[in-house]
Amino acid sequence: MRRGRPGALPRGTAERTLTSVGTRGGTKETDEAGEPGVPERTEAAPVADRGEVSRLWHITLSVSGAEAPLAEVRRALEQLAHDHPFLLTSRYAGDHAEIRYWEEARDLHDAAAVALRLWGEHRSSARLPPWEIVGLEVIDRETYHQRIAEGYGPLPATPVGVHPF
Repeated sequence: MRRGRPGALPRGTAERTLTSVGTRGGTKETDEAGEPGVPERTEAAPVADRGEVSRLWHITLSVSGAEAPLAEVRRALEQLAHDHPFLLTSRYAGDHAEIRYWEEARDLHDAAAVALRLWGEHRSSARLPPWEIVGLEVIDRETYHQRIAEGYGPLPATPVGVHPF
């Protein structure tokens, strides 16, 4: 799926497409490292029927802003998770939140671009707080599992869902 204006590509982009984890492949309860909700497919998959290869990227998106009522923050994050079931876990406080999920994309640039649009594109539909993105980590599946095995890096996203810090 190509996102953006139809027609010519912006300067400096060589036929890049952005994709999201969709219904292809599904999910299973846990993977070999105990990570819940990781898409089943571990091999690379073609993107947009053009022979390109997509990969899985672990995304951690951090947002922050003015204090908001905890109940409203929780409700908004739950709505976001309902609208986009690929979200693994969200942690929140009155003035910040962290969202973690898996994204399928051709490369890091595409995964980061999709992640950076997530909060703004769903601010109205999920009634998210008017916070700004203050952090983004995008790592490939192999790096994620290597970090977990070595005892550092993002802890497995358990329990899945929306939880206070």
